[in-house]
Amino acid sequence: MEIVPINKYITEGDEALIIAGPCGAETREQVLETAKQLSQKALARPDGNGQVKVFRSGIWKPRTRPNSFEGVGEDGLKWLSEVKEKYNLKTTVEVANAQHVELALKHGVDILWIGARTTVNPFSVQEIADVLKGVDVPVMVKNPIHADLQLWLGAIERIYNSGINKIIAVHRGFHFFGKSKYRNKPFWEIAIELKTLLPQLPIICDPSHISGRRELIFSVSQKALNLGMSGLMIESHPHPDKALSDAQQQLTPVKVIELLSQLSFPKTFSNNIEFTDKLNQFRSMIDEIDDELINVLKKRISVIEEIGEYKKEHNITVFQLERWQEILRTRTQWGEKLGLSRNHIEKICQLLHEESIRVQNERRH
Repeated sequence: MEIVPINKYITEGDEALIIAGPCGAETREQVLETAKQLSQKALARPDGNGQVKVFRSGIWKPRTRPNSFEGVGEDGLKWLSEVKEKYNLKTTVEVANAQHVELALKHGVDILWIGARTTVNPFSVQEIADVLKGVDVPVMVKNPIHADLQLWLGAIERIYNSGINKIIAVHRGFHFFGKSKYRNKPFWEIAIELKTLLPQLPIICDPSHISGRRELIFSVSQKALNLGMSGLMIESHPHPDKALSDAQQQLTPVKVIELLSQLSFPKTFSNNIEFTDKLNQFRSMIDEIDDELINVLKKRISVIEEIGEYKKEHNITVFQLERWQEILRTRTQWGEKLGLSRNHIEKICQLLHEESIRVQNERRH
């Protein structure tokens, strides 16, 4: 894919893209007041980062159940036109079907975004892609609700195949059936894998939907920037507690500007030769250690192959629960004594065990 960099049509240089605005447009006054406050300059930063460039607002709200606030529809698009005119902010809205796209473009919306509930449905994404043929408009694609990288990739590819090459992925977290401090679990590794597969694709983070609570938004935002994401989309409302949707995850515009002024915006590289030389030294050390690790893994596999043959000769099952429990218990204990994360060691043990099972099973055929 040949994706146009965002600094060619929204930002400047290596500036992060900052998008902010209410979860949903509720009234003209609410929209204009939010935009007015967000358009105020953040505290001066030497790197030029932290300014809101794009105003977001939901016009059509896909709600889980009926009889909730489902948006104001086309009237909200007229309010966004006023935002553009009065406060010099680009605008973006979520679109879920062809009619939404046509109305948004009719009212001069600058950027369209495809929400998580739409990304999950290839039929809906294709409908949007079809109506976008011949149109030059940036499109943001949020990850699907569930942790499915292929669905996310597929939605991006459908939009790209329609002729759109100004595409931005939005990482908004994933539904997780279990205990979590987040509304939607980040699963950062999925966003990293997407970036690995599509290096040219800019990815921004929606910390509001990941967090679900105001107090987590700063830490999620900083982690996203530390991981090299290209920007943030933050929900904002003049009176968050009175918001008709997602009240707990919205910040006042003043709080958004404060947050932006406090964030660190790391760069992806440095022109400092001394820094680069030192970093390369560290990387050489890592290369040597990894070489040793791979050789150790090869030795381990050789032993696993012998174990597999031995079990086969004596008609013993490949999987041995007690041995697996012992490995998990002892290795995590060894790791913790060395100051290593228990979770990290458990993941490594799981990968090693899965490979051991695979290798031993091969010996049975």
